[in-house]
Amino acid sequence: MKIVILGGTGLIGSALQKSFSKTHQVEVFNRTVFKSAEYLSSIIDGSDFVIQLAGSTISKRWSKKIIAEMWQSRVNTNQMLSDATKLITKTPKVICSSGISFYAESDCNDPKTEDDIQGEGYLTDLNIAVESAAKSISDDVTILRFGVVLSRKGGALAKLYWPYYFGIGGPIMSGNQCFSWIHIDDLVKAFHYLINDPQSKGIYNITSPEPVPQKVFGRVLAKSLKRPFFIPVWEWQLKILLGKGSQVLTLSASVIPMRLIQAGFVFDYPDIDTAMRDLIG
Repeated sequence: MKIVILGGTGLIGSALQKSFSKTHQVEVFNRTVFKSAEYLSSIIDGSDFVIQLAGSTISKRWSKKIIAEMWQSRVNTNQMLSDATKLITKTPKVICSSGISFYAESDCNDPKTEDDIQGEGYLTDLNIAVESAAKSISDDVTILRFGVVLSRKGGALAKLYWPYYFGIGGPIMSGNQCFSWIHIDDLVKAFHYLINDPQSKGIYNITSPEPVPQKVFGRVLAKSLKRPFFIPVWEWQLKILLGKGSQVLTLSASVIPMRLIQAGFVFDYPDIDTAMRDLIG
């Protein structure tokens, strides 16, 4: 198949390109491809699948400029992709990315599934707008709500690695807030699974089946590195560093991939211990 990955030069796109290139024709583009619907249509024309990953990082201080960029890089790009598909004869199957902050906060004993309703707050509103634009692309669009992606090559784990390595890791606030994550290899495996299933469409949570409290995640990471785990990070410290963007680290998100589980998908790294043994060694 011909697969086009938009916004595909980051952590997830790079992993997908490496894996899919073994058996498919893959073309990868960064966000500059979103010049106009006409130009974008020329890029996706003739493709079998389009994977839309465009979106600026939200793990930073939220200035007005950053908030505008968060919206433009996710919502506007989905809308342009919708417009572009209407300019070509054959619409490819489209997979769009979203986030688990769509859901209301919950603890690890009350995980949310794809059947649960939306929560409240700016990140929820952003994901609702992202998904609304994605649904305008086609009736069979697939929307993936990602948890925190764990990889040594980037993302949250790469940022946490060195502080923990030097022995200054610890719980964020109480550490009781739930942490929903996914090993990068299981994420790639889920993409293969969904692309090879002609019936796949709609919402899928892309998380491990076992979310854990943040302090459990931190302890496992520290243990894998043979380092202590005791220096806490308080909310006021995060607000100094990230302002409103600190909620990315303080919100409690308990989410499980019920649709994948029901479909019989097998995770290679279902729990945080096996994931860390692979990622840290």
